[in-house]
Amino acid sequence: MKHFFNGSVTKVNIHTPAGLDTFIDHLELGTSIILADMGAGSGQVASDWFDCMYEDVSATGARFTAVGVITPDPASVESVLAWANRLQDRVQYVVVQNATSPQSHFGYWDSAEQAIRFRESLSPTVVRMEFRLAELENPARQHGVRLGQVATRQNSVDELKRASIVMRAESYRRRLFSEFDRAKEMFLP
Repeated sequence: MKHFFNGSVTKVNIHTPAGLDTFIDHLELGTSIILADMGAGSGQVASDWFDCMYEDVSATGARFTAVGVITPDPASVESVLAWANRLQDRVQYVVVQNATSPQSHFGYWDSAEQAIRFRESLSPTVVRMEFRLAELENPARQHGVRLGQVATRQNSVDELKRASIVMRAESYRRRLFSEFDRAKEMFLP
């Protein structure tokens, strides 16, 4: 996140007793949206904090949206379902279907009994993110170039300025923004 937001993102050590309390301080300062990218290994710490602080923080009017990213790999779906089992109806859910190949199939997400129950009971908003060509995705990641910078040729990477890559980026961006437009009430106050 820091890479894509020009270093303006605050890094928080959540592995301290009050590490996640920084969110409360940001809310008091008037921040209307806080995005927390919870990395690998943060599940237990985040869950414990949420269980302890949810009632008091939500009493301030704050609301929580859990964003889970799934791929065709059943393990990614299981991870989202495990979080949902812990969080239940205390949060709203957004599930991002991240296609990892041109013909991605989300069979486990579509047909597993637990996933069906999750969708029926907690009504997650589903955002579809299509597969992106390696010729675009890999150099963009390597150089920290956002999709919009490729689409508008506002980058210094020659391979990301080819007409076909620029047009692909414009196309991906348009469809992704359309998905975000459908889900914007989940993200905006």
